[in-house]
Amino acid sequence: MAFAMTPPTSDQSENKPLFPAQSAAAFFLVTGLFFLWGIPNNLNDVLIRQFMKSFEITRLQAGLVQSAFYTGYFLFSVPAAMVMRRYGYKFGLITGLVLYSIGTFMFLPAAGARSYSLFLLALFVIASGLGFLETGANPLIAQIGDPESAVRRLNFSQAFNPLGSIIGVLIGTFFIFSGIELKAADIARLKLAGTYDAYLQHETMRVIAPYLVLGVVVLVWALLILRTPFPAIAGARSSDSEEPQGSYRELLRYPHFLLAVVAQFCYVGAQVGTWSYFIQYVQDYTHLPEKAAGYFLTGTLAGFGVGRFASSHWMKVMRANMLMGMFAIINVGLVTIGILFPGWIGLWAIFLTSFFMSLMFPTIFALGIRDLGPNTKAGASLIVMAIIGGAVFTPLIGLAFQATKSMAVAMVVPLLCYIAVAGYAFWGSKLAPFADHGTALDEGTGI
Repeated sequence: MAFAMTPPTSDQSENKPLFPAQSAAAFFLVTGLFFLWGIPNNLNDVLIRQFMKSFEITRLQAGLVQSAFYTGYFLFSVPAAMVMRRYGYKFGLITGLVLYSIGTFMFLPAAGARSYSLFLLALFVIASGLGFLETGANPLIAQIGDPESAVRRLNFSQAFNPLGSIIGVLIGTFFIFSGIELKAADIARLKLAGTYDAYLQHETMRVIAPYLVLGVVVLVWALLILRTPFPAIAGARSSDSEEPQGSYRELLRYPHFLLAVVAQFCYVGAQVGTWSYFIQYVQDYTHLPEKAAGYFLTGTLAGFGVGRFASSHWMKVMRANMLMGMFAIINVGLVTIGILFPGWIGLWAIFLTSFFMSLMFPTIFALGIRDLGPNTKAGASLIVMAIIGGAVFTPLIGLAFQATKSMAVAMVVPLLCYIAVAGYAFWGSKLAPFADHGTALDEGTGI
């Protein structure tokens, strides 16, 4: 049954806690998961570059790192929801952490064998675990406290995800990159001396230590969750007689949910596509060296994190859908500047989009699962599956570049994605269920 919520005034927001005091331990442990899955996401950017060196592969072949990763997310989100419907959130989160750690430990035999396919399999296993974590953690955080503060609470937890992303980039930069970049003459000299294979093996082995340490940390986190009582959540576990597919069919009744899947697909495409080609945009139009362009990427990720915390605060006094719509329109303007004025002006415009995109994933997620009741886990799994947008829109940007030879013009792709997000924020998120034609959702809802 749908429930209406009154608009939170500033007084209401200040008086209501972000989460119940008795759920503090569970809340912070689950919030920590957002940080933990941010690390491998952006370590992939480092791996792509490292594998091009250590396996002597093309950029297209190295791009299979993202393909393996997104496939794991896509394939395991629905199974994760089915597991959690039957056994509960805690079991699903622990399962995800175990898969995550297994994937990191698989880096040891992959490096020892110098097998690129084994590395891809390890990344697939890691992402399979992350599919469990995202499918469980997002709706659990949304439901762990007062419904009126669900979006603000989810934005707060999601704010730790870009911190993990930044840590992932720094780990890769300091512990995986050796700083040795051989030129053709250097390679020829090492081959002549018979030491080139040893160099490639050394570069391959550099990926082991960060991932093994990460795997141990993840296992410790799983043990902490195992020993921590979790709050009772309505619909957290299904009865044995429940038909598993019934809840997925029920989701067709909710246009606000269906459009959330589309909006999330477009948003993730804009985010991943923008970050994937950000360094290329910087180098094309400012001619900065790669390392300096990488610092700009780190800076825009930091802006993303600041945006998460700032938007969580602003949602105390402004409806989440309206704030997201306003941010999407701002990004349409910023990307337009990046298209029309490539160079330093365009660079700073694209740089700022990370701040304004920051609230979109958790806000779309919370708006999409609103009022789904026992179908929440099923809905969450489909919204998580929409992350495949990153694998769809990123090559579309590449195709646009190939056709126009302009990285600026290729930014039209994320621009269209932000228009779709704005449409969902201002219109799609407020649609009532199909079976309840006479009752519109309260436009003053807090989420």
